Order: sequence, then structure tokens, then C-alpha cells
Amino acid sequence: MKILVCIDGSLQSEKALNKAIELSTGCEINKVSLIHVYESFQRTYSVEDLERLQEMQTKVFEQRKQMMEEAAVQFKEHGIDVEMIIEEGHPSRTISKVADDGNFDMVILGNRGLGGLKKIFLGSVSNAVIQETKASVLVIK
Repeated sequence: MKILVCIDGSLQSEKALNKAIELSTGCEINKVSLIHVYESFQRTYSVEDLERLQEMQTKVFEQRKQMMEEAAVQFKEHGIDVEMIIEEGHPSRTISKVADDGNFDMVILGNRGLGGLKKIFLGSVSNAVIQETKASVLVIK
């Protein structure tokens, strides 16, 4: 079984990560992949803005990479090999494409992440992934 675990640094994605570890330690899991998807903002920038944006993007990328590495360690502590995927794009479409192209059996994600409105029961990303991917989806509350 191959599982794809979506993380974004939110409390809900941490819960999804913990559930994925719990499930992985008791099952025949062949592959665990962690994915973080970020969106870039396209617009016209001045030269000064571009330089600041590049610095910010480098810093944010390093923070994302560190978040992924810390999550991977938790799987490795249980003897589970893990792959890290950081993609740029629309979160639900990118997660669904990676899940389908990689023939993942299951996608695990929180019911809402950093961008979700707390009053909405099921976040727009988790809802869209349910609709878009062929894989089974486990949404963690």
C-alpha cells in the first residue's frame, strides 16, 4: 500500500501526520510520501520587490523543507521509509495529480489547513481532493 500524506504546518495536518504514522506502523505500507504544496503569486514586481521576494521565497522554502524533514523523522523512528515532495501549484489539483500519477492507494490530509476558514466543516482543499483523485481519501478532524 502506498500512502500520500499532505502537510502544511497546520494543527490539522499535524493530526493527519500522526494518524498516518499510527496506520503505517500496523499495516503493510510499501511507501509513504509526504507532500507540501504551495502557491506562488503571479504579478508584476519592481526590481527591488523581486529581490525581496526572492529572499522571502528562499527563507520560506527552507522553512517548508525543515517542516518536511521533521515530519519524515517521525516515520523513520518507526522504521518506515519516506519520500518528501514539495510542489508549487494549486493545492487540491497538485495533490490529486501526484496521487493519481504515483498510483497512491490513499491520501491522508486534515479537514482544513492554514488557509481554511474555521467555520467551514470540510476545507476547500480536502473537499476538492475527495472529488478529484482516484485514490481513497482519509480526512482527519
